[in-house]
Amino acid sequence: MNVAPPANSDNEGLLPLGSSARNRWSVSETRADLVRQPTQPRPVTVQAEGKRVTFDLGRTAIVVIDMQNDFCHPAGWLGHLGVEVAPARTPIAPLQRLLPALRGHDVPVIWLNWGNRPDRLNLSPALLHVYKPSGTGIGLGDPLPDSGARVLERGSWSAAIVDELTADLSDIHVAKYRMSGFQDTELDSILRNLGVTTLMFAGVNADQCVMCTLQDANFRGYDCLLVEDCAATTSPDYCLAATLYNVRQCFGFVVRSEAVVAELDHAARATTP
Repeated sequence: MNVAPPANSDNEGLLPLGSSARNRWSVSETRADLVRQPTQPRPVTVQAEGKRVTFDLGRTAIVVIDMQNDFCHPAGWLGHLGVEVAPARTPIAPLQRLLPALRGHDVPVIWLNWGNRPDRLNLSPALLHVYKPSGTGIGLGDPLPDSGARVLERGSWSAAIVDELTADLSDIHVAKYRMSGFQDTELDSILRNLGVTTLMFAGVNADQCVMCTLQDANFRGYDCLLVEDCAATTSPDYCLAATLYNVRQCFGFVVRSEAVVAELDHAARATTP
């Protein structure tokens, strides 16, 4: 006859502690159980250039960088400066397909957007100089002549995500104000609480904020996948070519969204009864 083991009174009354189910332990007045619950790997394999890459959906997030009005809308900051923003809009359509597919597999979507403080106390003179080298013109935090919206100010139309990309309530938002989204932000803490080890990167500009954030992620030990058709730049073509080369050579892998979506669809069919 099978006899059930006696209840372990030592575990009674333990309560979960942690902001993420992926990084949580349990406590009571007399005990702390630091053992995290294991998660079952959910591997998918996509074709990168010259190599098939397998990664775990359960430890993956996508970081979408600077898909904001000031960078991507004709009436935004770059448009006001005379920059042709059409290239910055090319990630919109593939992201409209990729992001829902990732959410359907519980992959966190992180919007990493430039967001100045209204008082600009998070902006150094050296940073302001990059965008206002002569001290004149429209720089970070200055109002645009037509709309009055302040350039990339947190909470403004300028810093908002373009209308064509809709954030889900489950998505995570992080404000940055440097080329790298890891510098002086909560991004690394959030990723570690989510148990993430692999990062997919999308957004603009590929050779600037996307590349700087991807490099810093690599330096911190994250595995990096640049989604080529979901990243773009208003810089000359050779800047994008150099970015793709350097990612492949030094910092990670380059994949395409259609390959990821196809594998996600395949994984969904495989788990459907």
